Amino acid sequence: MRKLTTLKENSIHSLRGDIRRPLYDRSRVEVGIVHIGVGGFHRAHQAWYTNALMNRGQAHEWAICGIGLREADRKMHSVLKSQDCLYSLVEKHSDGHVDVSIIGSIVDFILAVDDQRAAIKRMAHPDTKIVSLTITEGGYNFTHAGEFNFQNPDVQWDLAHIDRPKTVFGFLAAALKIRREKGLPAFAIQSCDNIEHNGDVIKKMLIAFVSRYDELLSRWIESHVSFPNSMVDRITPVTSAADIEALKVSHAIDDGWPVVCEPFTQWVVEDKFLNGRPAWESVGAQFVPDVAPYERMKIRLLNASHSLLGLLGTLMGFRTIDEAIADVRLERFVRAFMDQEVTPILGEIPGIDLEYYKVTLIERFKNKFIRDTLARICSESSAKLPKFLLPTIQDQLRNDGPITKSVTVVAAWCRYLELAATESQYQVDDAMKDEIMKLATESAHDPTIFLRNRTVFGNLVDSVRFVEMYNSTINRMRTMGVQHLIEA
Repeated sequence: MRKLTTLKENSIHSLRGDIRRPLYDRSRVEVGIVHIGVGGFHRAHQAWYTNALMNRGQAHEWAICGIGLREADRKMHSVLKSQDCLYSLVEKHSDGHVDVSIIGSIVDFILAVDDQRAAIKRMAHPDTKIVSLTITEGGYNFTHAGEFNFQNPDVQWDLAHIDRPKTVFGFLAAALKIRREKGLPAFAIQSCDNIEHNGDVIKKMLIAFVSRYDELLSRWIESHVSFPNSMVDRITPVTSAADIEALKVSHAIDDGWPVVCEPFTQWVVEDKFLNGRPAWESVGAQFVPDVAPYERMKIRLLNASHSLLGLLGTLMGFRTIDEAIADVRLERFVRAFMDQEVTPILGEIPGIDLEYYKVTLIERFKNKFIRDTLARICSESSAKLPKFLLPTIQDQLRNDGPITKSVTVVAAWCRYLELAATESQYQVDDAMKDEIMKLATESAHDPTIFLRNRTVFGNLVDSVRFVEMYNSTINRMRTMGVQHLIEA
């Protein structure tokens, strides 16, 4: 085996010639973007776009400084800092071909749980023009009714200790407070999470938080901070030990945390950046006046279908997305879900051929080299389903339209949680784990018990049609099994 190259600034020149590497001098770039939540998706998406732009000789003032707000970010911080913030991006094509690129657009990483002041100072710095976020669906701290959750203990801490925050809202508020007091322009806050109207959501949550302790700052934020909505898409599974080892064997790269992804990527953004932005459109991003139709399309087709395959596929004994979609019954089921229940409520989407888009989704799911685990897809379902699936059910109930497939996914979630109480192959990684598992188990004698969690289901339990169909579906699933139910 060829001698391994450990990723460092002074070693990338010795990498194999077919490995793409930064074409710019990283010592001369300046931080213009602070990103909160440096995980696999950010590194495969926004950091990838920014790196591509820098490779074209542009955007040298738009390098990225990552910030980790949680103790769980410590490992990523340690790995990236040891590698001069360089990492490998491994694109796996459906024909087995692999492209490897070294990404250099992230140039610093601050672990805020160790140094809150450094994180706030970096965000408040005049050169910071954008603060972007990938904090997962649950990070936005809103109730099912869409209001800010002030009962969160960390939120209560932040309101009392704004100079030593714990939440993203506390850090944003502390940095913006400094900028207002110094007469500096505000930065844009750019959500890159899978939430419809994600910019509007973070704006509403932040202003609600700030209004509790500084009304003047709240009004200043409303007038001076821009919150562009965006739709983001690139399937990025969790990096495995096998991925790290494969990179050593195939490309002689010793990378403590490479990121693996599909070749496909999409980014649709509203052009609302009051303090400037990179020309991401030069490398494939699409800027539009209204991102809402694209968000709705992606979340309700791709993300909801992912949850469908994750829950039903696990109950059928599969472990990865490609294994699940390879079962002709599941492929037909997910396509029927897309065609019958989602497509009729999407309407026209400028520049998008929905039929072609759905075909490409199925093909992306079939990429056997991505090996996206169903356990990852099923994680945090209490945060995902209310955003990905339940709005489709609510729209179809209003239209008196079909909901059979969607209800089957809800029933599959309950069954998944119910089995997880006794069977080790069902993993539950969810902020509401104890509560939802308890309700799922208790619902064995009364199916509606599971639906009474209004934090998740809102008023769906009040719909006679939904409840009757759900009760019938979960009872049939328990008696006849998922495979026979889907066939039926």
